[in-house]
Amino acid sequence: MVVRSWRHIKERYNLIGVICKNCGTVYFPPREICPKCRRKTKFEEIKLSGRGKVYTYSVVHVAPKDFEKQAPYVIAIIELEEGAKITGQIVDCKPEDVYIGMPVEAVFRRIKEDGDDGVITYGYKFRPIEN
Repeated sequence: MVVRSWRHIKERYNLIGVICKNCGTVYFPPREICPKCRRKTKFEEIKLSGRGKVYTYSVVHVAPKDFEKQAPYVIAIIELEEGAKITGQIVDCKPEDVYIGMPVEAVFRRIKEDGDDGVITYGYKFRPIEN
């Protein structure tokens, strides 16, 4: 049986989105219908740069199960250079140092470990870019 998360390797590990060939809007994760055009259209895969800025964010003080040790941590919506918005954790800085408009870049990090068997899930998070 294929692990469910393996079906999302392109998105989670390589930041592969799609661009609508009709209107040019970039989406992440990929989709079948363009919400802007409101119809099924042709999409082309696009490798996203992983660079962008914090659009908005929230500090999580009371974390859900499996993330308690990380609290407090920042979850943000990142507006990528290509225009797509993506949700991710901000790492490598203190929560009080995060601000709207902060330049960030995607990094490949450990997300969590499942159960006692230790299946580790990796994916993208974002860290500040030094100016």
